[in-house]
Amino acid sequence: MQQSPRIILGIDPGTLVMGYGLIAVHKSNISLVEMGVLQLAKRQDHAERLELIFRKMESIIKLHTPVAVAIEAPFFGKNVQSMLKLGRAQGVAIAAAMMHGLQATEYAPRKIKQSITGRGNATKEQVWQMLQHTLKFEEDPRFMDATDAVAVALCHHYQSRLPTADAAAVKIKLPPAKKTASWESFIALNPGRVAKKR
Repeated sequence: MQQSPRIILGIDPGTLVMGYGLIAVHKSNISLVEMGVLQLAKRQDHAERLELIFRKMESIIKLHTPVAVAIEAPFFGKNVQSMLKLGRAQGVAIAAAMMHGLQATEYAPRKIKQSITGRGNATKEQVWQMLQHTLKFEEDPRFMDATDAVAVALCHHYQSRLPTADAAAVKIKLPPAKKTASWESFIALNPGRVAKKR
């Protein structure tokens, strides 16, 4: 029985433009399925923008049935209102994924760039060029938001292959501290820490 490719959906959330990208992973082959943007700038009402994000997420998930959703974490800027709106957009996208039984994994922008290019401070153009090389596509995207979303999806694929992909869930266990039963045993264990009498 032939195994179906795994579809991963990447999201670059935004209040004016939301980027999305889907990749298909089949054994060692990775290919681009679709990428695009959802234009939100024409909608003045923020609540209406959030509804559009939710509906677009639902339509993408129903059409392509991804097995995983990855989303870019908000970049912390100085404008508090912009951050609040971006957080809402991200939350709506995550909620839409959860409605379909999918867990959305967040990745910081620097982590995504590091995963794709090997450099955490790479430019958007450098990320796009690496995506073209890896996924073998020629077309130039109209919006970098779309390629950013594809990068998020590819980053998730790379991270999920690592044995310690979920770094937050990995706890380092330190050896228990040695207990000294008496002053004599402490001296025996730590001879260099005890000053000698003159």
